[in-house]
Amino acid sequence: MRTRLPLFPESASSFSGQVDALYFFLIAVSAFFTILIAALIVYFAIKYRRRSEAEVPQPNMGGLKLEIAWTVIPLLLTVVMFGWGASVFMTLARPPDDAIEIYVMGKQWMWKLQHMSGQREINELHIPVDRAVKLTMTSEDVIHSFFVPAFRTKWDVLPGKYTTLWFRPTKTGSFHLFCTEYCGTKHSAMIGYIHVMDPAQYQAWLAGGAPEGSLAANGQKLFQDLACTNCHQVGEGAQGRGPNLRGLFGQPVQLASGETLKADETYLRESILMPGAKIVAGYEPVMPTFQGLVTEEGVLQLIEYIKSIGPKEGAAGLKSEAKK
Repeated sequence: MRTRLPLFPESASSFSGQVDALYFFLIAVSAFFTILIAALIVYFAIKYRRRSEAEVPQPNMGGLKLEIAWTVIPLLLTVVMFGWGASVFMTLARPPDDAIEIYVMGKQWMWKLQHMSGQREINELHIPVDRAVKLTMTSEDVIHSFFVPAFRTKWDVLPGKYTTLWFRPTKTGSFHLFCTEYCGTKHSAMIGYIHVMDPAQYQAWLAGGAPEGSLAANGQKLFQDLACTNCHQVGEGAQGRGPNLRGLFGQPVQLASGETLKADETYLRESILMPGAKIVAGYEPVMPTFQGLVTEEGVLQLIEYIKSIGPKEGAAGLKSEAKK
């Protein structure tokens, strides 16, 4: 019996059609000019071939209209390609505010995924259909790359840094997950599945798990176990040796160097592991490093706890400062 061999993977996300349309346009333009140039080469080789030893070709100084044509036409095509590609990239790079947030850690050679409510998965991810899903990703060792062909999305997963990827699945089913950055001898085995479920099935799956507490709850416990409360207060208006963390996430932070940056996941991670890298204005560099003392999973828990102890990004709150 013949097996079906599709030329392209199934289209199963809200923007897969946009990616495919751009891809086919680029293929069509490339094919058109490849055929045109090849045909002209054959035509000119025959038409202007030397017919006798005595034949001397006439000099041709070219034509202004021809020069303008082969300059303007490629320029317009490249402008269209750039604009279209930039539009698709901006769609891929901007997750909706209501997206479900999930953390992903790449490790030789597996994907470790954790939901905000505490469920953990390895090489599998269960998500509901027609809901935007935002992945915040990092690596425990080398560079990986998170690729779901059916969703037409791929993003590098880097050690020491957070990257984000999002998608909105439009079909239920199980879809392949691959690592597309060579990461060692078992790179080809670093695969998994994204299971897209009906909302009712997804809620049943969530209820059937046995989480050990949400990320934020575990982060609060770790925050206390590490004695972070000795320096960082979380109460309204409270002060300590370090900045107050209430309402910090997503707010601008003024550094001692005069630079201002946003307190996002990458900033908080650096503050925990390399607190001396950036010092908040008005505070001394007295915070010890937790590099080697806190795992990547622990860092994620601390970040989620900090995100939970104040207004969300864009909401009013205390002046945001974070210790670095």
